Amino acid sequence: MPKGKTHKGLLKRVKITGKGKVKHKRSGSSHLMSHMTGSKVRKLRNKLVCHKSIAKKMETTLGQRLIGRSQG
Repeated sequence: MPKGKTHKGLLKRVKITGKGKVKHKRSGSSHLMSHMTGSKVRKLRNKLVCHKSIAKKMETTLGQRLIGRSQG
């Protein structure tokens, strides 16, 4: 059986932490922010950690083990 390919588009948009968590940029933070409050704009700057259920689906797309990955 052939090996699965890594989804390069997703790999460029997410960062995998040392513990195996997936961080991504929040949506709605590129433009049209003049009507938003300052606190909303500041929250949009930060990266968001994916939920475990979504990260589990990303494992198959990225082709690598994420959850419970060892630090070494």
